[in-house]
Amino acid sequence: MHVRTLLISTGRAVARRCVLGGVLVGMLVGVLVGGPGAAQAQQVLTVAAYPAVDEIVRAAIPRWRQLHPTVDIRVTSRQFSDHHTAMTTALSTSVYLPDVMALEVGYVGRFARGGGLQDLAAAPYDIAQFKARWVPYAYQQATNRRGQVVAAPTDIGPGTLLYRHDVLAKAGVGEADLTRSWDSYVATGVRIKAATGAYLMAHARDMKDIVIRTGIQPGEGLYYDSQSRVLVNSPRFVRAFELAREVRRHKLDAKVGAWSSEWAEGFKRGTIATQMTGAWLAGHLNNWLAPATAGLWRAAPLPEGAMAAYGGTFLAIARAAPAAHKPLAWQFVKLMTLDRTMQLAAFKSQDAFPALLETFDDAFFDQPIAFLGGQPARLDWRDAARRIAAVDVHKQDAFASEVIDTELDKVLDRGKDIATALADAQRLLLQRAKR
Repeated sequence: MHVRTLLISTGRAVARRCVLGGVLVGMLVGVLVGGPGAAQAQQVLTVAAYPAVDEIVRAAIPRWRQLHPTVDIRVTSRQFSDHHTAMTTALSTSVYLPDVMALEVGYVGRFARGGGLQDLAAAPYDIAQFKARWVPYAYQQATNRRGQVVAAPTDIGPGTLLYRHDVLAKAGVGEADLTRSWDSYVATGVRIKAATGAYLMAHARDMKDIVIRTGIQPGEGLYYDSQSRVLVNSPRFVRAFELAREVRRHKLDAKVGAWSSEWAEGFKRGTIATQMTGAWLAGHLNNWLAPATAGLWRAAPLPEGAMAAYGGTFLAIARAAPAAHKPLAWQFVKLMTLDRTMQLAAFKSQDAFPALLETFDDAFFDQPIAFLGGQPARLDWRDAARRIAAVDVHKQDAFASEVIDTELDKVLDRGKDIATALADAQRLLLQRAKR
């Protein structure tokens, strides 16, 4: 989920939320209630989260206390990157190890292969009994090649194309021009730039990020397959790099990074016409990024019928966490991921698109979204969530993302040959594949 940095399951910082992108840490500590007549121990569930997720946890406290009246919840906050750095250290050292942690999908693969997370498929968790209740691709993302399920999905980011309706109208183009094909999307960007001066997108890298997520076959991830074979020297990546290069050649990108002040200003001023992202960004635009632009935006499917997931939050239990804490930690995970009321509350208040399928019949999906000119866009996002295919995660995904971004920058900024760039990336990723 993302108020985070724009992470589209790459592990590269998106706020997400950025997104709907999320981070929870629960530490259970026994604390005696002092004073005369104290009859029982009062436990404290400490939850560490970054902005937006911390609000979801605080909102869940009354429901939690109904179920566990002798267990308090204490919420602390960390920024997205700081949290994942802390979790990396904790899992490798078993020092200050939390009992429950939330992980953005880009980190799930990295941690899953290391053995530091509890296998929730094993007894007494038996998470497989709940598998059919979650969006299939999200459950699969938390399953490693040994069949272990290392986390439970709580929110997802079905991909969408957000665009400024007023800018397109001024340029004399329509939604179909944007979505017909990737080539049409770029060509429409040329027309928009000529007529209005607005950029098609924030950064040419955004084009690469989505196109590499198209045409993925069963057993494949973004960068590696299930046998750790490297996939980047392939037609999928060639096309992604070629399209990104076309965007840059036509000067269609503003060359600004997600979650920068320039990025936000581009949305406010209408100088960035479109953004491929997770559905959660519409809420962030409305709530704090560009609220004055309400009614000027619309949502559309991704070009060429592409289906992709942008970010997602998972709750995990550390394998080395104190055994006595794990039953209550598991109850917390289930409340946040399997309770319809809690999932919908997070959706309505923080735009955390639910991973729980039984929320999909709620009337909230049918409601028009004023920020999007009255569009009932959640219906399209719901359809996309059901159709997105599972993509395997790998422990080196975050490293691979950095390598690919570096090579793309060399293509865009220095004119490096695409075939050479991808071959160089392939060599580096091969060296890390089995680590």
